[in-house]
Amino acid sequence: MEELNHFLENSREEIQKANDLRALDSLRVLYLGKKGEVTQLLKKLSEIPENQRAAEGKRVNLLKNELKKLIEARKKELHELEIEERLVEEKIDVTLPGRRSGSGGLHPITRTIERMEDFFVSLGFEVVEGPEIEDDYHNFGALNIPEHHPARAMHDTFYINSSSVLRTHTSPVQVRVMENRKPPLRVICPGRVYRCDSDLTHSPMFHQVEGLFIDQRCSLGQLKGLIQDFLQSFFEKEDLSVRFRPSYFPFTEPSAEVDIQCVKCSGEGCRICSRTGWLEVMGCGMVNPKVFDNCGIDRNRFSGFAFGMGVERLAMLRYGINDLRLNFDNDLRFLSQFS
Repeated sequence: MEELNHFLENSREEIQKANDLRALDSLRVLYLGKKGEVTQLLKKLSEIPENQRAAEGKRVNLLKNELKKLIEARKKELHELEIEERLVEEKIDVTLPGRRSGSGGLHPITRTIERMEDFFVSLGFEVVEGPEIEDDYHNFGALNIPEHHPARAMHDTFYINSSSVLRTHTSPVQVRVMENRKPPLRVICPGRVYRCDSDLTHSPMFHQVEGLFIDQRCSLGQLKGLIQDFLQSFFEKEDLSVRFRPSYFPFTEPSAEVDIQCVKCSGEGCRICSRTGWLEVMGCGMVNPKVFDNCGIDRNRFSGFAFGMGVERLAMLRYGINDLRLNFDNDLRFLSQFS
């Protein structure tokens, strides 16, 4: 009996000293395992007289149960200590200010389109959109570009089949407006367009904004005034010089290309403007009467003008972007500059 009590006291001390679950499990195996000390005591019962065997066996079983209780109690304590330590390590000070999350921003192309829309909407223009897959007639034929016309060489077209194309400009949207509405008309048509071209300053997909104004009295002077006001507003330069050069477009007559004073060198001459001091930014002209005929508008009652510009080109000039492809790379180092 004294030997069992002494063994229990020593075991209790050892169990209490175990400072982690691994050490505690080692003690469990030492005392209660198949080859443990308690198991050895049970085996020794066969060596004592039979009349004492039951009483001694009972004492050993009590010892065994007591050790199990001590081990379970210590295991629970160690679990609680582990939880407390984790709570201390992982605690959150709710009085600290929250971490500021980064805010995004509009893409420079989106910014540019919105600036352009804001200007023309303020003058009474309506924003109109149309399909990006167009039939040959609306993309070419209705705009006075019949089959085999040399002007088709100006557009490197993606053909889907013999009668459908990815639109090469947003002018088909203007055609659809003229077919379905009656003048007077004031619309701008922003959207994606497609051409087989790709380099430092060209992309097979890019954005255009085209405008159309039709009324009973329209003049080239009105067109020039509108374009000049827009460009000076867009680049925020009231003294920005604008010039119109005669050009050719099959859907306008007369036609002109528009240049602005180089926004980089202010007309002094630099690499961007090829030392000329001028940058081409858009095309425009009076609507060709043949286009009116194709759309069912009386050319004798109405006249109009149209204009079109590349969004990427204007964005590059306004924000100082030197490579068109940056607009489509989705590089956050580039895009974060516009947030």
